[in-house]
Amino acid sequence: MQIKKILTKLLLWSIIFLLLGAIAYGVFFLRKLNSLGNQINAGQTGQKAQTLFDTITSIAQLTKNNSLELKNSDGERINILLLGVAGRGKPGQNLTDTIMIANINLKTNQVALLSLPRDLYVSVPNSNWQTKINTIYQSGLNNTKNETEAITPLLETIKEITSLDMHYYAVLNFDGFKKVIDAIGGVNVANERDIYDARYPGPNYSYETFDLKKGFQHLDGDLALKYARERHDDPLGDFGRAKRQQQIIQATKNKLFSTSTLFNIRSVNDLFDALGENVKTNLTPRELESFFELSKKLDTDNIINAAVDAWNKDSLLKVSHVFYDNTPAFILIPRVGNFSEIQDLAQNIFDLNKLKRRREEIAKENASVALINKSGNNSITTKIQRLLSENLVYKNVTVMNDPGSKEVEVATSVYDSNSGTKPFTLDEIATRIPAKVFYVLPEKYQIITQKQLPDIVLVIGKDLIEKYNMPEDSIEDFKKAQDDQDYLKMQDKSN
Repeated sequence: MQIKKILTKLLLWSIIFLLLGAIAYGVFFLRKLNSLGNQINAGQTGQKAQTLFDTITSIAQLTKNNSLELKNSDGERINILLLGVAGRGKPGQNLTDTIMIANINLKTNQVALLSLPRDLYVSVPNSNWQTKINTIYQSGLNNTKNETEAITPLLETIKEITSLDMHYYAVLNFDGFKKVIDAIGGVNVANERDIYDARYPGPNYSYETFDLKKGFQHLDGDLALKYARERHDDPLGDFGRAKRQQQIIQATKNKLFSTSTLFNIRSVNDLFDALGENVKTNLTPRELESFFELSKKLDTDNIINAAVDAWNKDSLLKVSHVFYDNTPAFILIPRVGNFSEIQDLAQNIFDLNKLKRRREEIAKENASVALINKSGNNSITTKIQRLLSENLVYKNVTVMNDPGSKEVEVATSVYDSNSGTKPFTLDEIATRIPAKVFYVLPEKYQIITQKQLPDIVLVIGKDLIEKYNMPEDSIEDFKKAQDDQDYLKMQDKSN
């Protein structure tokens, strides 16, 4: 009986020590989480630190309350803008060369990552000029030291491109990236091809060699950064880099929430220190805690990955160029006359089959489309015909001449001459080109089309000239220009 009492007491004390240890770890974890939230939140300067009582209260709330104090779209979706910058003291320190939107479906716990290229050419909000998207954040910082004001133009630009409100953003620099990876003990990736880059940017504007073999690889912070940044030896250039960045994010999340990280106090401490020194965000401490709880529910084994690129005929962008001080600069622009295709991709990223079904319906309609050029510009018709035939895969697109009139139409119009029997085709042309829809073809165009009346008539107005008359270049020209530009930058800095 005495032995039984002793064993009972030992068991009881063991349970008590385990509970105390769990509480102590919880207090440590949440105090670090709160400290991190105060440190990285761009709009919460001077916020009062959380007391021990507040921390214990937070633990109790998290265990009994499953509600999330997070901004979202009608309780269905959270959109987070993730930005990667070089950081202070490095070339292009605040250029956002990594631009990624993380989407969380609150109903299905799905996660999707959508990458936008740094060379996407966009209009700057509240101005009359255009630039590459990766310069907008830097420009904002040049105009104000207030982080919230500095990030606003880029957030507005992202909404213009995707039609999505960004509920949160996070800016991470290179040093933070490497320290995070090292804090969790590195990440595992499956490298799809041998990589050999003899011109990877090194310290003090030098070059170094990055060599990584195909297959399973364990990467520390330095190697992970090189793997995420390298593009000279990738046949897909920036677009291949975007896919590798998404791969690193997924691997990091898997490692971050493994037991080897979560129950290693040193790893957790190093991780929070790394983030606190190198991240800017609009997440509050309480929201950070809610995100931690949410992240444990997410399905990160089946992350949806998408990248907006200009690589093939199915890509949503094309290559062009503009001149800065008589020097050509290659840019990426929508292949259609607006951002509507990117908006469709962003809005339907959790149901990409919806976009596929729409294309199947358009193919079934097999509509005949006629183009009548009333823009006053002779070259625009060829470009729009090629877009419809090659990129959007319309099989029956013809050009009809109007020899009897030199009248110019201000606005582009699309006419349904088939009583609404081709709705998917009509909607796509109206949205993509874009054009205003009409259901009665004017008599002057009936005369032109009377021999063979098409299902849909697109009358091209002069409003499309600016959208479609930018020069078009090849992806090979684009990649070569990027490599040459990187080389010249290195030479200028080293001299």
